[in-house]
Amino acid sequence: MPETVFRIQSLAKTYTMGEVKVCALRGVDLELMAGEFTVLLGPSGSGKSTLLNILGGLDTPTSGTVFFDGLELTSASERVLTRFRRESVGFVFQFYNLIPSLTALENVSLVTEICRSPMSPTEALALVGLEDRADHFPSQLSGGQQQRVAIARAIAKKPQVLLCDEPTGALDASTGVTVLQAIERINRDLGTTTIVITHNAAIGGMADRVVTMRDGQIASQVQVSEKTPVEQIEW
Repeated sequence: MPETVFRIQSLAKTYTMGEVKVCALRGVDLELMAGEFTVLLGPSGSGKSTLLNILGGLDTPTSGTVFFDGLELTSASERVLTRFRRESVGFVFQFYNLIPSLTALENVSLVTEICRSPMSPTEALALVGLEDRADHFPSQLSGGQQQRVAIARAIAKKPQVLLCDEPTGALDASTGVTVLQAIERINRDLGTTTIVITHNAAIGGMADRVVTMRDGQIASQVQVSEKTPVEQIEW
């Protein structure tokens, strides 16, 4: 049986904006397993981004607990959370956040210089099919290529977990398929626990499990018995 990587218990998050309180998460209970490809599915405002940010140590809950591999993130110091983010988690966001004045190789190298036992930047780019674009600047790359550089940067540190926030949200269908193929390859070849949040239900077909969120709660969880090949996803 795969090991539990994240154990989430009674997680709640309330944002206060002036006199208004917004409940982003309401008593979420969830376990995420090692090596699993999980899609968090839901419309805007369902709480999926808030949950992802808490899992990545970028935000803290109002109440509840999150354990990562035995470490309680919700009571950890900022120093511990910084080490957790640096060593254990790779982030991929909708917008690529590449440094325009650096080449693809140099953007990936920024991460490998601060991590323990990283893979080489060249190897990371090869995993996403961009070894021949290593010397190109972001302005010389398409949106899909820039996103794949961002994925290479995220996985170069060899993280246990890859957290992807709407990684195809700014891309057209054909380019999005290429990016999803890169993410799937990371999960399959490296065994990296992968969590992708999206509002596109079709993407759930490529996952091991689809967790649907609604109004800050888990509405359903479905194990995918037969995965859909990425290139067959209907957008």
